[in-house]
Amino acid sequence: MSITTILLPDFLLILVGFVLLRITEWGDSFWTGLEKIVYYVLFPALLFYATSHTPLDFAITGRLVQAALGAMLCGIALGWLAKPLFRPGPMIFESGVQTAFRFNSYIALAVASRLAGDQGTSLMALIIGFAVPLANMAAVHALVHKSGGLGRELARNPLLLATAGGVLFNMAGLQLPEVLGATLSRMGNASIALGLIAVGAGLRLTGLHASKGIAAYFIGVKLLLLPAIAYGLARWLELPPLQLQIAVMFCALPTSASSYVLATRMGGNGALVAFLISASTLVSTVTLPLWLALVR
Repeated sequence: MSITTILLPDFLLILVGFVLLRITEWGDSFWTGLEKIVYYVLFPALLFYATSHTPLDFAITGRLVQAALGAMLCGIALGWLAKPLFRPGPMIFESGVQTAFRFNSYIALAVASRLAGDQGTSLMALIIGFAVPLANMAAVHALVHKSGGLGRELARNPLLLATAGGVLFNMAGLQLPEVLGATLSRMGNASIALGLIAVGAGLRLTGLHASKGIAAYFIGVKLLLLPAIAYGLARWLELPPLQLQIAVMFCALPTSASSYVLATRMGGNGALVAFLISASTLVSTVTLPLWLALVR
């Protein structure tokens, strides 16, 4: 399968969402509802199904998780390096640093599915399960250096719960009934398409009035340095070819749309974060194919 065949359908779905928002009058409530049903219902169904029925050999996949999380930790450190380098104004660094290491789960699962079907999806879902709490803790720490509600927030995170539930279900040797498995599979397929459309609808290319240097730095860390680090770690850990591809593609993803929600909820610079999300998504249309070409 060519690189264009793998990535173009996903980018076209993002384009569909971008266009639909601008040619329809469905209102904010429609798009908010769409994001909620994907995030709280359909996407967790995909994560649970992917991790519950695919054989997981932790003696091998453990190295995959090490490579992905090791690269993310480097991204967190590089993100914090921006503070002394650029000396930005109030709430610019605190809001934007999360975009240097957070990842778009919808694009992650879409790319993994196109790369290797259920096996690729389950490997990416496993990484997401471990990466979600790490990314959330680092992002919250930047916005407020103490957050008593962080543990409660992680305990209620639907992506984390679904992945953990699927892994435990798998390890217990249980099997989904055929009807339930088929239902979860269909919900998962719907989550990828609708999630990508929601990403496109959320693109905003305004809000960057200053701090262009630090914005470019965060995007460069996320789309160039992180996948390069992941590639080096994957080669050092001698990951099998598919796992190497999954680790690098995970780290090459554009930043998460939920970064905007967190920034606005915690009094940050939402406009800056919205720009960074949109810019990294658009730039990734160039960088993702390049990284995929390198690892295939």
